[in-house]
Amino acid sequence: MKINIDPYAGFCFGVTKVVDTAEEILHRDHHLYCLGDIVHNAKEIERLKNLGLEIISYDQFLQLSNCKVLIRAHGEPPETYRQALVNNIKIVDGTCPIVLKLQSKIEEDYAENRSAGVQIAIYGRKDHAEVRGLAGQTGNNCIILESEKDLDKIDYHRSIFLYAQTTMNPDNFEKIISEIRKRLSEAGIPASMMKCTNSICGQVSGRIPRLKKFCQENDIIIFGSSKKSSNGRLLFRQCKNVCEKTYFVSETSEIDIEWLSDARSIGITGATSTPRWFLEEIAAFLHNQLTSS
Repeated sequence: MKINIDPYAGFCFGVTKVVDTAEEILHRDHHLYCLGDIVHNAKEIERLKNLGLEIISYDQFLQLSNCKVLIRAHGEPPETYRQALVNNIKIVDGTCPIVLKLQSKIEEDYAENRSAGVQIAIYGRKDHAEVRGLAGQTGNNCIILESEKDLDKIDYHRSIFLYAQTTMNPDNFEKIISEIRKRLSEAGIPASMMKCTNSICGQVSGRIPRLKKFCQENDIIIFGSSKKSSNGRLLFRQCKNVCEKTYFVSETSEIDIEWLSDARSIGITGATSTPRWFLEEIAAFLHNQLTSS
């Protein structure tokens, strides 16, 4: 039986950057506050906590002063930076460059067009840290679209500027765009009333075709990810659509050896928030189980 680790799996660029930044500071200072989970992976958070990383909530952040705080890859709204100035907090900004660019784009578009009544619409999860940071660029004067059900919030007689959370499913985003165009047409409004910015990260959209190919090449897929990762849920569904025998695990203890019966090859992959070392840990666990049985 072959055990194959997906060569494209592991941290995305943004997560790698912020984790490297945290490690560099921790090796020097042995302590660092991080506003929210640095990455949606409990095992990686545990590893960094052992190096001295302290995860704090926003309420805890408000009580701090004269210290250093890391902003994770998801980014933060402008209010967080204003509060840091008030409390003399040094911000170590680990915002993903792609998210940072999108924040600037939304801020600029909103400032230039709000007087004309343009609606800012963001396709994403309203409770996700990245979306809160994006919405903050408009002072939360925007429409969050979690699904097609939310499209009724839009006024189709006014201009629409549409963006997407960087980790959303590109196919679903296209469906949102198509439905908005359809409703504009039904209202007798030209499609040019909608300006769409495709802000989905290329590492996410480009990962899906490679992931599907990897799933086709294996009989069973073990998908390692934290249940809190929205990217993990997205990529897991993509795997499941290709390989029915795809199993989601957050710990090696969750692996059932019975899953492996009759399999000639096992593929191991994960989310963009899943550390490579955890995938290797899964591979070692499977190897030990198979050689001892």
